[in-house]
Formats: sequence, C-alpha cells, structure tokens
Amino acid sequence: MTSVDETLGAAITRLGKVERIIMPNLFAALVNAIVGQLISAKAANTIWVRMQERLGEISPSNMAKQTAEQIKSCGITMKKAICIKSIAESIIQGEIQLDELHSLSDEEVIKKLMTLKGVGKWTAEMLLIHAMERPDVVSWGDIAIRRGMMKLYGLEALSKEQFDSYRLSYSPFGSVASIYLWTLSME
Repeated sequence: MTSVDETLGAAITRLGKVERIIMPNLFAALVNAIVGQLISAKAANTIWVRMQERLGEISPSNMAKQTAEQIKSCGITMKKAICIKSIAESIIQGEIQLDELHSLSDEEVIKKLMTLKGVGKWTAEMLLIHAMERPDVVSWGDIAIRRGMMKLYGLEALSKEQFDSYRLSYSPFGSVASIYLWTLSME
C-alpha cells in the first residue's frame, strides 16, 4: 500500500497501526450498520451501547421479539427500527441466510443485502469491511472516506471520477485505505 500511493503511504506511516473493531456476527454487524446510517460514528456508538443495555443480545431471535417501538426507544428512527425487526424476522423464517454471504463475491453480497428493506449499498459495504473483513472495499457513499481523501490530497472537492481513480490505485487493499481515510477525516 505504501509503495502504490506515496501520499497515503506517508499518512499510514505517520498514523501507525489503527485499531478497529471487527464484528464477525453478521446479523449484529448488519444491525450496527443500519444504526450508523446517516449519523455520526459517535452517535451510532452511543445508540449501539444503549441497544445492548436495553434490549440484550443483538440476535435475530431477540430482535424479532422486540416491538419496533422498543427498538426505536434506543434512539433510532422508526424506519430503522422496523427494518431491523423485519430483517430479524426474515432470518428466523429462513427467507435469508446470512452465512451464505461468505461464499459470495463482494458485488454479490451487496446485491443480496440490498434486497433487504432498509439496506443500501453503503450498509452492505460496511458489512463487507467490518464483519466479513473483505480486503478491497472503498465506499463512495461514506462521507468520512471522501472527507479523508480530500484532506489527504488537499482537495476542495472530490468528483466520482477522482474517487474511482484513487480507489483503483488502492486495490487490492482498499479496505486498509478506507480505515486510514476514516482516521484522517477525524484529525
């Protein structure tokens, strides 16, 4: 990575090892990504902790037992609460098998997850990075990644074409770049 993009390489060297949380439980990771949609990482973390304290285990069986109102009371929108409950019920009823995602390509995982109500491309990409530990994911939909890129390269704006050019230069280690771009965006 450091030899492919010297600017990013210098930032990686300066920042050192960045610690991150891996969430191998695909359902919990999916719920966590839904919680994090369109809110700050700090707010998402606060809500995530609150959900675990109030509702207990973040599992399909436990979330399916909750009312949408109980899920919402943790600090998320009713729309997100309904989506979480609906996905939990779909898993319990066997309509979706999250473990099958491991055998799919990144694009297939994204396509399959996007069939779930409330799950878009960004949410699927977060699952790929934080739960499945896929190596080459850089999300255009993530504002912090774009902010980190702009900061790294001293850009006032970032077009999709510029983003794609950088994303391709990071391949096959795009997820590593994403982690450092998030860190850079918070500096």
